[in-house]
Amino acid sequence: MNLSKLISVLTFLLLFSIGASYAQQPARYDLKGVVKGAKGEPLLAANLQLVKNADQTLVKVEVSGEDGSFLFSGIPAGEYKLMATHYDYATYTSAPITLNSNLNLGDVVLPERAVALQEVKIEAQKPFVEQHFDKTVLNVENSITAAGSTVLEVLEKAPGLAVDQNDNISMRGKTGVMVMINGKRQPMSGSELATLLRSLNANDVATIDLITNPSAKYDAAGNAGIIDIRLKKDSRQGTNGSISTSVGHGELPKINQGLQLNHRARNLNVFGSYNYVHRKDFNKLDLYREFFTQNEARTLQGINNQQNYFQHQVNSHNGRLGFDLNLSPKTIIGVVGNGIFTDINRNSENQSMFYDGQRAYDQTTTTNSQNGTNRNTQSVNFNVKHTIDSTGREITADVDYAAFQSGDLQNFRTQYLDADPARPDFLLHGDLNGRLTIKSAKIDYAQPLRAIEANLEAGLKSSLVNANNRLHFYDRSNGGNVFDTNRSNHFLYEENINAAYVNMNKKWQQVSLQLGLRVENTIAKGEQVAEYAQVNGERSFSRNYTQLFPSAFVGYTLNQTHDVGLSLSRRIDRPTYNQLNPFVYFIDLSTKSSGNPFLLPQMTYSFEFTHTFKQKYITKLSYSRTSDVIISVLSPEPNSNQEQIPVVIQQDRNLAQFHYYGANFSVPVQVARWFTSTNNVEMYYGLYQGNLANTNLRNGRPTFSINSNNAFKLGNDWSAEVIGIYRAREIYGFLDVQPVRFLTLGVQKQFLDKKANLKLSVADIFYSNKIRATTALTGYSERFYQRRDTRVATLSFTYRFGGKEVAPSRRRTGGAEEEKRRAG
Repeated sequence: MNLSKLISVLTFLLLFSIGASYAQQPARYDLKGVVKGAKGEPLLAANLQLVKNADQTLVKVEVSGEDGSFLFSGIPAGEYKLMATHYDYATYTSAPITLNSNLNLGDVVLPERAVALQEVKIEAQKPFVEQHFDKTVLNVENSITAAGSTVLEVLEKAPGLAVDQNDNISMRGKTGVMVMINGKRQPMSGSELATLLRSLNANDVATIDLITNPSAKYDAAGNAGIIDIRLKKDSRQGTNGSISTSVGHGELPKINQGLQLNHRARNLNVFGSYNYVHRKDFNKLDLYREFFTQNEARTLQGINNQQNYFQHQVNSHNGRLGFDLNLSPKTIIGVVGNGIFTDINRNSENQSMFYDGQRAYDQTTTTNSQNGTNRNTQSVNFNVKHTIDSTGREITADVDYAAFQSGDLQNFRTQYLDADPARPDFLLHGDLNGRLTIKSAKIDYAQPLRAIEANLEAGLKSSLVNANNRLHFYDRSNGGNVFDTNRSNHFLYEENINAAYVNMNKKWQQVSLQLGLRVENTIAKGEQVAEYAQVNGERSFSRNYTQLFPSAFVGYTLNQTHDVGLSLSRRIDRPTYNQLNPFVYFIDLSTKSSGNPFLLPQMTYSFEFTHTFKQKYITKLSYSRTSDVIISVLSPEPNSNQEQIPVVIQQDRNLAQFHYYGANFSVPVQVARWFTSTNNVEMYYGLYQGNLANTNLRNGRPTFSINSNNAFKLGNDWSAEVIGIYRAREIYGFLDVQPVRFLTLGVQKQFLDKKANLKLSVADIFYSNKIRATTALTGYSERFYQRRDTRVATLSFTYRFGGKEVAPSRRRTGGAEEEKRRAG
């Protein structure tokens, strides 16, 4: 089905649904009032929550204006309760409100705080996975099996997410995922991003949002979607905090420790956290490679049969410190500083057996390596929010600075066994250093358009990126220290992105509409230092381009049972700075990886139709088309037989097109009062088209995945959780990946008035989370089998201390999101 036909079909379905149900329009009404203190003064910035009276389900949240007024518009008829909080007063909870016409509550008077407001206890625990109309939410904080895990391990359990053998994260079968932490995009991809996520303790995470079609307010990056990791934040008054510790063991030990502190007074909130991660992990990778002639005869030239064992030890320190200060009832400023310091010791053992074109044994090589890696990150964000007036006009601004340092010391020893003639050992030493700085500033403006009952958002952003990466290799085979110009490199990169956006949304009684447009100008320059080898005959490149990124959403409430929506957007996924870096990384004698300075951004048009039944069961139908799609390619390196050892190089390249057709179903089931099952089914078909590595590619197959999260309340503050994952066979470019399945169990006990909890979990209990895959090109084929330390038993303890008095919170985001994601 081509693009125009798909748009026509979706539009027809939407219009047909609207027309068929026009006579069934449910009644919707407005609810308003004025929040006042006990002395009759209007209260600015009071938090108002409207919940259903029957089950306390949150319907909508509003904030009072300067005159204390508030308005809930377009609320379906029904019975509700209103809850209001303000840091100077106790919580107000109304009697049941029957809404069957527009209603003015008049003055809502908050009582004096005679005693400290006790934290609301929510007995119904949220499931690990929640499907919303516009996103999927992982409630990590409430998950038993997430305790003691890393963030990367949590993401592997998420519906629609997968992590491949090279640590690339895909969402719903598509690469180009943008990862954010507290609204700030991270500067990494592939193994660099995986290193960061492995160093983050899941005990410090509240929720993770998976967003597939963001609005124009977001940077246009991330064609597959956004993963936004939200760290825990203590909203209680006074001095509070929590400590957590976990000990896990698979074949190797894993330890996570965390401390979180918060002091909140009337106008000042100071917060900080520290996490330490110590983990040992391994990766067993078996490879079987066959090399052929580049012609139709496809004559076998040689075979390489490998066994690899990688082991690494991670020690990571993660600190965060910041404050929010209310300068006035209208103005808040904040500063947040972050530091992540990670040391990794890597050791690997490789044995490769080589055979000739007649499958006769030739020789064996062994490569042992000892590598030391440092990854350090420091960032600071200054932010301000100013409410202009009581109509809702406000302005926010962020200034960000971030610095990333990387250092690697690599030592390889290769031995040639049975070589004829005999060859001496090959010793290679690598010294890799890199530094990246990001400076970013953004400003956002929001204003209600009362004349047309709509809301307008607009903003500007500018970022400057500088990268300096140096890679030196030395041949120490003969007892010397000979500089290797063929493997060494020095790469400089500069980038400036300037952006502006405008976004408008309007809601009628049954219809909601959002329209947005973003424009981004990119100026980039990359250069290899002159004394190093040129890449493809060129030493530098420069780019200057401006592009438009429209987005739109239309939603329609058919009746109290059915809601539908249609969204579309155009997005870009720029190569990360490491993907552009032409460095050649030595993995073993027969394997290396390289960046590609001529890699182009991939562009995506996305469409998604959503149907919600009873605000509970969600179905999403989606289509996207990506041009210049970036995929990772394994292929024989040209002219690599000078040492009689065929070499395979891994590199990201642009493929002509990728078409994606998907369907997602969310089915939560209340089996019993004590048993809740949340099930997500993802089905999709991805078609890759183009020509790479002398191979015409038209590859794809229908596939599906199932994520089942089951929560059990066992009584006496005991609970349990069972998560089952199944991913069917799927295609990624040239790669054909076999099915993956695994099961995780956990049990929890709460005590000390639920201030403390003890969790025990066993991940991948049957040790079945293993990857088998094959790849085939014109002159090359490969199959591999990968196992990691995934079966892990973890015991975790968490204790919260301090008062229970709650206060409204404030969200902090920064402006350097897109650049930080790409810095890896």
